[in-house]
Amino acid sequence: MQKNRLTLFIFIALITGIMAGYLLNINWLGQYNEQIIKADTQAKKIEAQLAKIPDTSSVVYQELAAERKEQLSVRKENESIREKKLEPFTILSDIFLRLIKMIVAPLVFTTLVVGVAKVGDIKAVGRIGGKTMLWFLSATLLSLALGMVLVNIFRPGETMNLPLPDANIDTGIQKAALSLKEFISHVFPKSFAEAMAHNEILQIVVFSLFFGVATAAIGEKGEMVIKAMDAFAHVILKVTGYVMNFAPFAVFGAMTAIIAKQGLSILSTYAIFIGEFYFGLLILWLLLIFIGFTILKTRIFRLINNLKEPVLLAFSTASSEAAYPKTMLQLERFGCKDKIVSFVLPLGYSFNLDGSMMYMTFASLFIAQAYGIQLGFDQQLTMLLILMLTSKGIAGVPRASLVVIAGTIATFNIPEAGLALLIGIDPLLDMGRSATNVVGNSVATAVISKWEGELGDHQE
Repeated sequence: MQKNRLTLFIFIALITGIMAGYLLNINWLGQYNEQIIKADTQAKKIEAQLAKIPDTSSVVYQELAAERKEQLSVRKENESIREKKLEPFTILSDIFLRLIKMIVAPLVFTTLVVGVAKVGDIKAVGRIGGKTMLWFLSATLLSLALGMVLVNIFRPGETMNLPLPDANIDTGIQKAALSLKEFISHVFPKSFAEAMAHNEILQIVVFSLFFGVATAAIGEKGEMVIKAMDAFAHVILKVTGYVMNFAPFAVFGAMTAIIAKQGLSILSTYAIFIGEFYFGLLILWLLLIFIGFTILKTRIFRLINNLKEPVLLAFSTASSEAAYPKTMLQLERFGCKDKIVSFVLPLGYSFNLDGSMMYMTFASLFIAQAYGIQLGFDQQLTMLLILMLTSKGIAGVPRASLVVIAGTIATFNIPEAGLALLIGIDPLLDMGRSATNVVGNSVATAVISKWEGELGDHQE
């Protein structure tokens, strides 16, 4: 009953947040939004004019550049005022997400150590890890390929017909490094304390695997450590219960801020792109449920029903991390053993973000289409493989999907300025991605549990 009540409150907060955001958008922030749109439109016109002037030292070029700088300054100033006015709402979601991040690192560490120690020998850990990575690799390829296929069918970018922009235009998004060294630094911690402090989930997972295997290896002495970790994990889960009571306020704040900034008009402006992307996510959900059905049979429907609350939470806060503790509890309630849940789920948050994967190919090729850049099948396949590698281990990076896309499209001479097409609607798309990530990781955990013969009966 308590669980259903919280879901209801989150849903009510979602609807009231949209209504409040709309009212703020038209009544309170209208003048600032108009100034931002006006300045942005003017800056884009000037950019198009600048692109046509070959001599950058000419007086006309310098005057236009100064005018563009002035327009960008006006936009930034109005955005700053708008942010200040929306602070009472954004602070609600900020508090909640900070509290969640406070919980996630110790929860991952304690539950994973207990899980690995209970699994026992290193062969069993290797076996479960092998099955898990096989599923993650397959799901990643499926998601990326689906995004690639759908964007080629729908071709949403072709209606844009944009001229190629000035190569010096800054999007404000830092590129993701493609080097092996950067990837390794995301995987292996140099300090456990630093990994905990920065919420580097993948690094915490690596340390926890070593710690868990070592705890199991020392036998009787390790039992004391396992009991202590188990008790600590239960304390953190109790804290999670308290934090979750704040979720409806966070959802209300997040939705109010998004709609107040963008307005409902953003939905109509990009309606086709948003609609096609969400249709793609629906297909991905159906594929995941179908694959789950072939392994779990009709129990897959009970699992999806169990996930209502974490999915709604991830959707409304645009953070799959926010739903992590609830997802964990629902999977255990579904019948997955804690040792499997605490092993598979943290890995999934670094290696199995299905919604984000689909978005990466969809968005990258959308930008190429918007500029009329034709990419052959071999180039698209290369892009898919690059995205598969560069996307791993950056789950904790802000706006991770855009960061990876920025680093990848440059390889194919696609203008990074095209990311500006997505920045405005990215929060709306991120909501769907986050909800899909929760579903993908939950199905993966249930399937691995079944393969290991560790799927028990459903608990009410």
